[in-house]
Amino acid sequence: MNAQTERLEVAGTAGLVQVLRDQPEGVARGTVVIAHPHPLFGGTMDNKVVQTLARAFVQCGWTAVRFNFRGVGSSAGSYDEGRGETQDLLALVQALAPQGPIALAGFSFGAFVASQAVQALWGQRDVQFVVLVGTAASRFQVATLPPESHERTLVVHGEKDETVPLQDALDWARPQSLPVTVVPGVEHFFHGQLPLLKSLVVRHLRTQG
Repeated sequence: MNAQTERLEVAGTAGLVQVLRDQPEGVARGTVVIAHPHPLFGGTMDNKVVQTLARAFVQCGWTAVRFNFRGVGSSAGSYDEGRGETQDLLALVQALAPQGPIALAGFSFGAFVASQAVQALWGQRDVQFVVLVGTAASRFQVATLPPESHERTLVVHGEKDETVPLQDALDWARPQSLPVTVVPGVEHFFHGQLPLLKSLVVRHLRTQG
């Protein structure tokens, strides 16, 4: 993301995981771990939406951790339909943010993985924020979020999402009474609207923070 981006390799459950870490100015408020889109369809930690999420968190004083899922880049292992990917995310939280506040974020398949991690960590760790973008509700069994997490959670979806129809995201959110922020006219990858996405995330972090 910038010249100060640290490149790390951290032990996951299938071997070493390729990680990028960006630090804010001053003392960090906590660490966010951000999960990328589907690894079998070109998703990596360099995805533009993932980078946008990292920039938003760094701007708001958070350390941002992005990583390549198993089988992507130099990360060991192979695609595991979200099970192993969730275990790797949890391993990164333990390795890079063993104490203190954390946040979890993800885009598309990464939002599905992040939702599983929220369910696993809620009540054990201080999960201050959850940000899910283009949640892959039509393709995966996205976890139900704890009711107590809702005021800390931002769910963003494009009205014209051609990969995950908005209706599927609403069908997932409706039984939970979980609000969804819909961006009119925007498709899955937020082409041309990444600054708007960043501003929505920054606003959420500052309002809740």
